[in-house]
Amino acid sequence: MVEALLELWPDASVFTTVFLPKYSGPHRSVVEKWDVKTTILQYLPFKAKLLSPFRLIAPWIFKSIDLSNYDLVIVSAAGTYTSPNFVKVGNKTLHICYCHTPPRYLYGYPVANAWNEVPWRKILKFFGQVPMHFLRMLDYQSAQLPDYFVANSKEVAARIQKFYRRDSTVIYPPVDIPKPKIVDKKGNYYLTGGRLSRHKRQDLAIRACTSLNLPLKVFGGTFASYGIKELKKYAGPNVEFLGEIADEKKWELMVGAKAFIFPSEQEDFGILPVEAMAIGTPVIALKQGGVLETVIDGKTGIFFNEPTVESLVEAIKQFSGLTVKQSDCINQAKKFSKEIFKKKMIEFVSEVKS
Repeated sequence: MVEALLELWPDASVFTTVFLPKYSGPHRSVVEKWDVKTTILQYLPFKAKLLSPFRLIAPWIFKSIDLSNYDLVIVSAAGTYTSPNFVKVGNKTLHICYCHTPPRYLYGYPVANAWNEVPWRKILKFFGQVPMHFLRMLDYQSAQLPDYFVANSKEVAARIQKFYRRDSTVIYPPVDIPKPKIVDKKGNYYLTGGRLSRHKRQDLAIRACTSLNLPLKVFGGTFASYGIKELKKYAGPNVEFLGEIADEKKWELMVGAKAFIFPSEQEDFGILPVEAMAIGTPVIALKQGGVLETVIDGKTGIFFNEPTVESLVEAIKQFSGLTVKQSDCINQAKKFSKEIFKKKMIEFVSEVKS
């Protein structure tokens, strides 16, 4: 999204607390060319290991960033909380917050850490309620500062209204739409992957395909303490783990897959299902969150109702009897292209400035 915004405003600067381009994956060569301005946190040793604790001081760090001379400030709020909105702006500055989601961990949405599975984590969660309450207060306070909110889905717009009491305009994030490739015959395997994290629930895909003895390919890196070893416990010999892969390999896998399985819980938007459809591959997705706005049930894929192996198994069986046109998937994905994102952002900024 930031790449797309910089294509609209190529002379803009990017302000952030810490800049770690080596974690940008295939985008590294792009982000290293940005005019990035950081804070005092950039000079701390082991800063990559301290990103989570930085949340506690982030509001004060962002307050030290003076953007009062800028005409337009667009804040990308994701992952942590809306504290970037604490940046100092001028009376004539147009302050827009593009919100990927209110912080999941503050408002009870599934996250990467298994707080309720390990006894010591339950204790930590209990004693963490006081600082969590404090962070929610800060989050609400910062959410009152922007002039306008933009949400990346209707799902997130509802969360913004619920937790911040703010209206927002939905502009879907830009998705890389590769050149479509219609193939005469799909492969015999299913595909899942992305960031391998607990709330992404790739374990459901692994367990369901193992139960049905269906070939499944899993790609992506792990997050926090959630490792490949944990997922491999559920896998039969029909499951192949590919690790982190380049974009070219991802597109190749998506072209050949019978379907992309997306079991993520309460997903904010969900870019991977759109990418799969963009290449002509249908999606089997959990019927929750932003995916309800991208996948057309029975036309570009199929939903399963509960985050359980049994529900997904039934959906895979139903999918085997479903005919999905690759052209329908491709046409649906085009609605979420970078070009449309840029067009809508320019229109929105022009409208609110007038």
